[in-house]
Amino acid sequence: MITSPYDKYRQSSVKTSTPAQLVVMLYDGAIRFVRTAMDGLSKQDYEKTSLNFGKAQTIISELMSTLDYSYEISNNLYSLYEYTNFLLVEANIRKSPEKAEEAIGYLTELRETWLQASKIVAGQGQAESAHG
Repeated sequence: MITSPYDKYRQSSVKTSTPAQLVVMLYDGAIRFVRTAMDGLSKQDYEKTSLNFGKAQTIISELMSTLDYSYEISNNLYSLYEYTNFLLVEANIRKSPEKAEEAIGYLTELRETWLQASKIVAGQGQAESAHG
């Protein structure tokens, strides 16, 4: 049962988002969890660190599992997700903020790419409906 207004808003935004917007939301979550894990690292709160690296890894696993291999780029994305996941494991095991920063770099670049792509697709859809 959803009780908080924030939870209701979040559930509504997920239900009304396009697939591209959902992917961007997943990247946002992964980035947020890695930053929270890094905060735990800096405070030597290893429970917080491990929990949040795990949440980020879960999101990356979800991104990996939803790839459509009818597109050639999916294999490249899978490799990048796999490497990013490896970085998070290493960051957690070795307590390495550098590995986590590298992972955030990849996640941020991917997020920006999806955001730009979704804007292009949305713009094309608006142009088609205006001419249709």
